[in-house]
Amino acid sequence: MYQRWLRRACATGVVASAVLLAGATPAVAAPGDASAHVASARVALLGQTTAAVGPLAPSAADGPTTAELSNAAVPGVATARLVSSSAIRDDNTGVVRARASLTDVGVVLSNMGTVGAITVTCEATQTGITGRTSLADVSLKAAKVPLDPPANTTAGVPNVASLVFNEQIRNRDGSLTVNGVHLRLNAVVGEGDLVLGSVTCGVAAPPMPMASGSGLWAGIGLLALVALPVGVTAIRRRRVDTA
Repeated sequence: MYQRWLRRACATGVVASAVLLAGATPAVAAPGDASAHVASARVALLGQTTAAVGPLAPSAADGPTTAELSNAAVPGVATARLVSSSAIRDDNTGVVRARASLTDVGVVLSNMGTVGAITVTCEATQTGITGRTSLADVSLKAAKVPLDPPANTTAGVPNVASLVFNEQIRNRDGSLTVNGVHLRLNAVVGEGDLVLGSVTCGVAAPPMPMASGSGLWAGIGLLALVALPVGVTAIRRRRVDTA
């Protein structure tokens, strides 16, 4: 009788363990991703050779997670110094973040002006994805832009270019791309566009994979909560049967 009961107890423990481990197994889905770079351009100015630049100083959550340059330039269009980017993923929480920053930015095309700093960020958590662009010391010809521009703030320089600050693009895969400054040339000047500071965050990854790290210990703790009462009951029943 005891052996029959013990087999039932073991079966119960196996089923409980299987349920816990099934819940602990990470979902079959690609982990959250993020990327960033400080500049990219494809520009053809009238009477000049087409320039294709970047992406400069690229980084990604899968590596390299950081990148930096002492200076960056798109000939005839823009210059910047001390540029950097970063992209990270926290495998315990699933959160992804990306950042791109540029300092001493000069838009040399038609002497459009300068921006002391451009910082672009995005973050994806379990509740959604957000992005932001922050500017400092903005001095642009014919364009007054707030230091924390709302999404897709547009300004233009007649017969030269249009500019979008804090450009935010929701991609089909659910990711968010934020461009700090997106300059598009007017056909009178040439063709092409320039992006200064760009980050992309995908949806957050599933939090705390249960197969390793802190997730593993959490799973072991849950198994112990089930196995311990079963084991104690088995020992007590055996003592009663053998008494």
